[in-house]
Amino acid sequence: MDALINASARALATGDALGALKRIALREDPPALALRGIAMAQLGEHPRARELLRRAARGFGAREPLPRARCVVAEAEVALAMRDLDATPRALEGAIATLEAHADHLNASQGRLIAARRQLLLGRLDAAAATLAALARGRLSPALAAIAQLARAELALRGLRTGMARAALERAGRAATQAGIPALMAEVADARGLLARPAARRRHADGEQALRLDEVEALLGSGALVIDACRRGLRRDGAWYPLARRPVLFALARALAEAWPDDASREHLIAQAFRTRDPDETHRARLRVEIGRLRAFAAPLARIEASARGFVLIPHDAREVALLVPPLESEQAELLALLADGAAWSTSALALALDTSQRTVQRALAELETDGRARAIGRARAQRWVAPPLTGFTTILLLPAALPAG
Repeated sequence: MDALINASARALATGDALGALKRIALREDPPALALRGIAMAQLGEHPRARELLRRAARGFGAREPLPRARCVVAEAEVALAMRDLDATPRALEGAIATLEAHADHLNASQGRLIAARRQLLLGRLDAAAATLAALARGRLSPALAAIAQLARAELALRGLRTGMARAALERAGRAATQAGIPALMAEVADARGLLARPAARRRHADGEQALRLDEVEALLGSGALVIDACRRGLRRDGAWYPLARRPVLFALARALAEAWPDDASREHLIAQAFRTRDPDETHRARLRVEIGRLRAFAAPLARIEASARGFVLIPHDAREVALLVPPLESEQAELLALLADGAAWSTSALALALDTSQRTVQRALAELETDGRARAIGRARAQRWVAPPLTGFTTILLLPAALPAG
């Protein structure tokens, strides 16, 4: 590479995008196009960055597989920043293989980090853990080491392992300081702040109590039967019984938990499960059917017994019942949690992350826009959605996560 390309690359490595552009802004050769694309990405001009990186990759062609693979990795990072999550990861996987074959372990590790961060956004925690485990720890630059530790911290937080998260954030802080990149140091500081903010609320007969992530972790490890309204399921002793796809059963479980240790009346259960205040015999018959289904589902954890006025939840071994509710109660809470990261999301990416249809996401976004809690930018295929940050608490427990069954 010539002197200008070398100087531009060094400037980009320290986050000096403008300094890099001053040296190569008018050049059209593939190396310069690639560096211009990276610089535009650092400046937040992602569509232009993607265009430049694609031009650079075409310029390198099949005869120069190594620089072409580097362009593919850089474009994948731009796609991640744009929340373009529905693109196939095969191109990135091929680029990583090419980089490894040419002993470019640093850029291969960057590609794996991009893949892991995409998996985290989609809630594929096991896949993200496997991808992060494949990183060559001794072959990371300080900046990449900081990003890797941030990803490990997020993975630990999503799994409610706060001790591991704190240790990863300490390592991330040291690596970010060594890298000397202010934006990276600020990201580490923001991540540390998540540990001190409320993440959920424990609701009981006398009111409710705000819980940090470490306090939620302690509650889940206490042996109590936890009705988890953040991820909609039942938890006890590490076992997870999901009810996100059975909303009526979860509504009944939550109503029984709210009443515990007392019973919940049939009228209240019908109102919570079927959204009606004027029940008739058909609702009462349906309640008996759904209670029977919930009784069978929760049998490993608790009994559900009939009382004079309704039903009562009785956990096995005289365990305590705890109701965990999110810091933000809304039908669009998970959607707001994704938008809270400050990025501009497409409806297709949101649907992919939430594992639902685009039409469902579009309806929810329209409601949020009407309420002033989200807004659209751009039009047609370029349309993206943004929302103001949610301050005062963390939305970790509302983010998508593929949790293991009990």
